[in-house]
Amino acid sequence: MSFKGNQGAKPAKDNSSGLQDLEKMLAESPSPERVSAKLAQILSVSRSEVALLRLENGSLRFVFPPELRSAGVIPMSSSAVAARTASTGTALLSNSFARVKHVSLFESVKLGATDENAGSQQMPIQKIMSVPVSRPEGKVIGVVQISRKGLDYSLAGTDFTNDDLKQLERAAAILSRMPFMEEAAPLGESTS
Repeated sequence: MSFKGNQGAKPAKDNSSGLQDLEKMLAESPSPERVSAKLAQILSVSRSEVALLRLENGSLRFVFPPELRSAGVIPMSSSAVAARTASTGTALLSNSFARVKHVSLFESVKLGATDENAGSQQMPIQKIMSVPVSRPEGKVIGVVQISRKGLDYSLAGTDFTNDDLKQLERAAAILSRMPFMEEAAPLGESTS
């Protein structure tokens, strides 16, 4: 399922070197924080606009941002976008996400102020890409989401493009091999 927004959005710059950097991180057993920072750089969003979730005991648990690790899990039976992405194995791109009825509980959690764009209030998600993280044989093990937040659509930055979605799908293939995406892998406490 893919939703298209503004057809006039400019295409994403070529970030193949960013994806190569992400691939190189595999040898270093990177933290979710480092990987999320690289994803933010590749897709030109802030770190607070990156979410990594892994499948655990039939639910999705946040791996990043660390503030959401203890906020609970998303049951696969939920109508949440992440749950639909994981259960259907299909990517979603929506540049009008704020107008779509969605679970906004996690949007209200205040994220760390270390982010360069962090303000005093948590911004709602206006635009989103949600992609399954799958093993090569097709087994979904998690979800990666990239959003653009803002008080309203016009303040949330440029629309996501199909090229952005393809970049994220390539990144998700690399994420599927990250040790922290394994169900039993310890997440530990964040140092960021």
